[in-house]
Amino acid sequence: MVDITGELVRRLIDSQHPQWRELPLKPVDRSGHDNRTYRLGSDMTVRLPSHERYASAVEKELTWLPVFKPLLSLPIPEPVAKGEPTDEYPLPWSVNRWIEGETVTHANVGVPNQFAEDLAGFLQELQAIDATGGVPAGIQNFHRGGNLAVYDEDTRKIIDALAGEYDARLLTEIWERALATTYQAAPLWLHGDVAVGNLLVRSGRLSGVIDFGTMGVGDPSSDLVMAWNFFDVDSRRIFLDRMNVDEATVDRARGWALWKALITYAWNERRSELANWGKRVIDVIVVDYRKP
Repeated sequence: MVDITGELVRRLIDSQHPQWRELPLKPVDRSGHDNRTYRLGSDMTVRLPSHERYASAVEKELTWLPVFKPLLSLPIPEPVAKGEPTDEYPLPWSVNRWIEGETVTHANVGVPNQFAEDLAGFLQELQAIDATGGVPAGIQNFHRGGNLAVYDEDTRKIIDALAGEYDARLLTEIWERALATTYQAAPLWLHGDVAVGNLLVRSGRLSGVIDFGTMGVGDPSSDLVMAWNFFDVDSRRIFLDRMNVDEATVDRARGWALWKALITYAWNERRSELANWGKRVIDVIVVDYRKP
């Protein structure tokens, strides 16, 4: 991980973009893991990868977000400038327009069913964009949009390790059902990390989508994980119905959600906020899978 501080970001701005030397700089409340984000003045953000494995996202966003922007009805990040690597900070970085809104929570979403409609509508707009020349799923986006089987070994090890807490046969059944089919249609654009931290809300409605660092083209099932990560029974049904997906796609999407929940639960200190989140999602997936 690269040690990123406000003082470092200030030096980068002042040396590479001196026209913004006088603008105030402060960290945002929820900066994220893959990147560190600072607010620059009132209408810009500075976004810096926290590790070299996230650095390729900078060029992707600079290239593709201007293509996406006029084709989407909700605000997405708008690149303003690129920052170059230095001896002090050896990775590329970017400056983007600020998007107003609060990070989504259960408390600030007005009507969950409407939010499900809003998110599904955005994802359908994204999938409708011509994917020709898009970056294929792979290491660069942690295989979002690719074959879920790349995480088979880790997932099975965690299922075995949790056998005392969960029905290992049931979790294995859910996982193997997710692996039973592969995507056969033309590659589509996917965001790659549709999660509450990357969704903004104003007045109870979805108002913006940020952090396209794991975007790619391929199987869009991994973009459906909010069905289990956030939505309740009714809004989950509305979201998946609105996405007009078949059963095999739902199975793969559930597999993506299960994998992320399992590693989050198993790889973090028990009773930590992250581990608690992972356990809740595992529980939701199990209940949803068992329902008639």
